[in-house]
Amino acid sequence: MAAKDLSILLGVILIIVMLIIPLPTGMIDFLIIVNISIALLIILVSMNTREPLQFSIFPTLLLLITLFRLGLNVSTTRAILGNQGDAGNVIETFGQFVVGGNALVGFVVFVILVVIQFVVITKGAERVSEVGARFTLDAMPGKQMSIDADLNAGMISDSEARERRKKIEQEADFYGSMDGASKFVKGDAIAGIIIVLINIIFGLVIGMVQEGLDLSSAAGKYTLLTVGDGLVSQIPALLISTATGIVVTRAASEGNLGHDVTKQLLAYPNMLFVAGGTIAMLGFFTPINAFVTTTVALVLGVGGFLLIQKEKKQHVFEEEASDTEDREEDIKSPESVVSLLQVDPVEFEFGYGLIPLADANQGGDLLDRVVMIRRQLAIELGMIVPVIRIRDNIQLQPNEYSIKIKGNEVAKGELLLDHFMAMSPGVDDENITGIDTVEPAFGLPALWISEEVKDQAELAGYTVVDPPSVVSTHLTEVIKRHAHELIGRQETKQLIDHLNESYPTLVEDVTPNPLSVGEIQKVLSQLLKEKVSIRNLPIIFETLADYGQMSKDTDLLTEYVRQALSRQITKQYAVPGEPLYAVTVSGAVEKAVADAIQQTDHGNYLNLDPNTMQSIIESAMREMERMQEMGQMPLILCSPAVRMYVRHIIERYVPQVPVLSYNELEPTIEVQSVGVVNIS
Repeated sequence: MAAKDLSILLGVILIIVMLIIPLPTGMIDFLIIVNISIALLIILVSMNTREPLQFSIFPTLLLLITLFRLGLNVSTTRAILGNQGDAGNVIETFGQFVVGGNALVGFVVFVILVVIQFVVITKGAERVSEVGARFTLDAMPGKQMSIDADLNAGMISDSEARERRKKIEQEADFYGSMDGASKFVKGDAIAGIIIVLINIIFGLVIGMVQEGLDLSSAAGKYTLLTVGDGLVSQIPALLISTATGIVVTRAASEGNLGHDVTKQLLAYPNMLFVAGGTIAMLGFFTPINAFVTTTVALVLGVGGFLLIQKEKKQHVFEEEASDTEDREEDIKSPESVVSLLQVDPVEFEFGYGLIPLADANQGGDLLDRVVMIRRQLAIELGMIVPVIRIRDNIQLQPNEYSIKIKGNEVAKGELLLDHFMAMSPGVDDENITGIDTVEPAFGLPALWISEEVKDQAELAGYTVVDPPSVVSTHLTEVIKRHAHELIGRQETKQLIDHLNESYPTLVEDVTPNPLSVGEIQKVLSQLLKEKVSIRNLPIIFETLADYGQMSKDTDLLTEYVRQALSRQITKQYAVPGEPLYAVTVSGAVEKAVADAIQQTDHGNYLNLDPNTMQSIIESAMREMERMQEMGQMPLILCSPAVRMYVRHIIERYVPQVPVLSYNELEPTIEVQSVGVVNIS
């Protein structure tokens, strides 16, 4: 255990000892001085912190120092009443020297200190702690939403967002703790009064009964000692109470308390002349000593003059600096166009009529939905979706929105914010009327219906969704469809670095040798292009480590990876307990494709006769349509050797249709062929 940790534990044990075992007067003197030193240190630290969280241990420290002071009070009381008034040098000095040996004066000073601490400082600090705790807790949701908005807008990174959220939580915990800890200060003040009264009363009793002193002698002896004890206890308590008030009233700033006070209090130099003139008039028109008022007035006047001169110099310096910056900007202006070349990976633009979607003040939750979309896609696809830029665009129609990928529009739609989108279950209900439209994500026919018709449509079996859900679904599907475009080398490097934290040996076996980041990126991109999640990076890298030494053909490596992900792909397309319905590729087609594969130094490519290719495409599309009519999801199944080439043939015409090989399915899956792709 560290020496610092041990010292704190010993301190707590010492407090317990003070409560139980009588201490020698020398030890009491030492602990009293330690108490005063700690109080001074705490108030100095509180004055030099820039924000409350820099002194986050203060609530706990407040409890410990209060307990220490009460334990010390017990020890001093035991010494005063049990040692015939021998309570040590420090208490006697405060009783004799500080208050001039006058017990009544000392008692008055003690009462004033208690009143100041209890009525003014402690009560104020307690109230500020209570209000600060309540306001901090009330403001937490708004602050969290502000962080999410900044994160979605790209103004801060994920790590900065986490840091700001953590700070908000710590602030709430701190003010909540201070609200409770301030009660200790209040209780300590009350305990101080009670202890002094007990010492005086029982001191008189002990002096008169046990020591045989008369009332005057007993009062003089024990009252002085009690007042001395009260002063050495209440002065540190007053410092701690003041520190409590400083901490809970401290707002975050750029400097410490001294810096802020001088900067803000002297921010208006002309006011020093007004204050100085007022003080001077007091000396001329009242019996107050004119020397005193004139001296103070001169100090204020000179201070105001010096501050005004400093402001003038600062103003000239700022003007020169501004001119210099303007000249530098003029010189550099031809290069300023570089900032205009930035292209955002994903952009969502909307017309001014859709502003309520993104405006939290109007109930819009689009920013929160975008956060959820990024989390959902991270889980489904295994990639980090870039920050989605959300902005309004006056060039769009009021109710229109546009989705761009790398600066190019890839989808658009139109919303009616005061309506709901209703999609038919297959059998239309004539009583459900609305504005004809098309569901943007999947291209299904739909209606915009009013809120009055919503319940009726739901009872009729229609799928009814609100406009924010429509646009969220559309945005999600667009990102899924273009995920392979969003994963570049930089994003791939981030995934590799993340994997390296858990599997460093595996990463070393794959990159930089035998495969570069660019080659790994091509494999991941091809997987995402065919909607295969790359979340299971360890299996992907295991496969690349096994086959990367034999070939650098990214198409071939992708096929090996797909086969390694057979369990994942099977689960993606097959329903447990049911056969997998698919259209198979005939042997003639596979032979024609295999014979047309040309091998070059830069990889393999398909050199198939155009007529044969057209025949294969037409046959595949007929079979796909037939599967759809049967209510089955279109799927093509072929041998591993030709899978990627069959995919290349049909993807231009039916890109949404998955093409699987037999090696990508688990052996336990029952496959039922519902059609065959042939050469007509």
